[in-house]
Amino acid sequence: MPRRHRDHLPTRPTWRCAACGIAWPCSAAKLRLLGEYRNDRLALTVYLATLQAEAGEQLRDMEPARLTERFLSWTRARG
Repeated sequence: MPRRHRDHLPTRPTWRCAACGIAWPCSAAKLRLLGEYRNDRLALTVYLATLQAEAGEQLRDMEPARLTERFLSWTRARG
C-alpha cells in the first residue's frame, strides 16, 4: 500500500506544518504557494496576510514583526 502524502498545511492553533512539524509556512509550503500563485504575487500576499492575521490572534506571544517576517517577507518578487 502506498504511503499517504501529507500536504504541508498549517495546523491551528500552533501554526506548525502538518507534514513536517516546523513553523508554517515551511520551505515546501512556500515552494508550493509560489508555484500556485506564480502569475499573481499580489493574491499570494493578500492570502498570506489573511492567514497572518488569524495566526496573530492565536499566537499572541509572538511579536507582530516576527509574524510579518514569517508570513510575508519571502513573497516579495526578486530581481
